[in-house]
Amino acid sequence: MTRFSPSTCGGLRIDLSNVEVMLRWSGGLWLERERALVVADLHFEKGSSYAARFGQMLPPYDTRETLDRLDREIALLSPARLIFLGDSFHDGDGEARLAADDYKRLEGLAVGRELVWAVGNHDADGPKALPGEIIDEAQIAGLTLRHEPLPGVQLGEVAGHLHPAAKVASGRATTRRRCFVTDGQRLVLPAFGAFTGGLNILDEAFSNLFAGPLLAGALGPSRVHAVGMKSLRPD
Repeated sequence: MTRFSPSTCGGLRIDLSNVEVMLRWSGGLWLERERALVVADLHFEKGSSYAARFGQMLPPYDTRETLDRLDREIALLSPARLIFLGDSFHDGDGEARLAADDYKRLEGLAVGRELVWAVGNHDADGPKALPGEIIDEAQIAGLTLRHEPLPGVQLGEVAGHLHPAAKVASGRATTRRRCFVTDGQRLVLPAFGAFTGGLNILDEAFSNLFAGPLLAGALGPSRVHAVGMKSLRPD
């Protein structure tokens, strides 16, 4: 059984493989003792990618909106380490398409803190010119951080990639939210990017990842809601 407790900041504290972590309603993971903020799947420049590849003219402000949300978290938490958990850019040319102001903002994230880029399937080489360390995975406080969850039981794994979402039933109404998903042994983070969708956590892609009952941390406007299996619905 996953142990959790609400926080006055709207987050949800959980015991993840014997490590206390905070699920933030922004979609970020806060490791307080290490002062590390972890976010996954930002997909910077997804809008410009769709415009270039498909002629689909999405509003070109997704990177700015994602950075605004990230800046608010940084202002609140003052992390010493900022970890992007893969798919930070939507494609390998995303860095080159950044607006000048957005590029400067990303450069500034490395000032006064450690900036770490884990590579993902969309950005397998990491950034080419932006500051920061490029890694495949990291070991922090007994947890293993990587972009894509490995198959089977992986104790203490923190991953992204799957963009988890929970469809939640309450009475006759249902709502669908991005979410964290965990069984207390491993954790999959929601996508942090503005233009990213979500995959229902009852989908087959999640079926071999968790040994115990699932707990979803559904993202609300100002808090993370703990949702048990009985309240989850398929799409």
